[in-house]
Amino acid sequence: MRCRHEDFVPGAIFHLYNHAIDDYQLFYDDIDYNFMINIIEENVEKIPSSIIAFCLMPDHYHFLIRQDSEVELYKLFNYSFIKYAKYFNEKYSRKGPIFRSPLQHILVTDKTYMIQLCKYIHLNPVRKDLVDQPENWIYSNYKNWLFQNTDKLTINNVFKELSISPSWYKAYLNSPFNFICRKYFQNG
Repeated sequence: MRCRHEDFVPGAIFHLYNHAIDDYQLFYDDIDYNFMINIIEENVEKIPSSIIAFCLMPDHYHFLIRQDSEVELYKLFNYSFIKYAKYFNEKYSRKGPIFRSPLQHILVTDKTYMIQLCKYIHLNPVRKDLVDQPENWIYSNYKNWLFQNTDKLTINNVFKELSISPSWYKAYLNSPFNFICRKYFQNG
């Protein structure tokens, strides 16, 4: 589901995601992941926004992010992923699109759903058997959450923003997904 242009206003929060085209991966090695992270960091400075949760997976990505200016948030990702696609195609000697579809975005207005979405994003590498614990996946901001660190890819005071505590969230990650989360995320 894609949002309407009018939804992109300061303070709006979005779940942004996409998958690789066909059987490709988006990230084959640490260099690919780090290149993408650097691009996002550069563009977050140009287009003010606050990343609440994110995870880069081998064949897809998820960002939960707040738009902090009048500039539409999707532009940050358009700029970032156009640059990444050029890098990817040159590195892997290919041509054409690398994404299955245009950038997907869902407007998030419910705090309970937002917390469930954070859980879904942070547990994605565990669910896909890439790591045993979410803090072991270095291409997400869960470790920053856990240790309450802030950088360009982690909002300041995330627990205050969500009205939860670090210990509550860590326990929540170990609880089963509820119906609301399963309804939205059956495919990955």
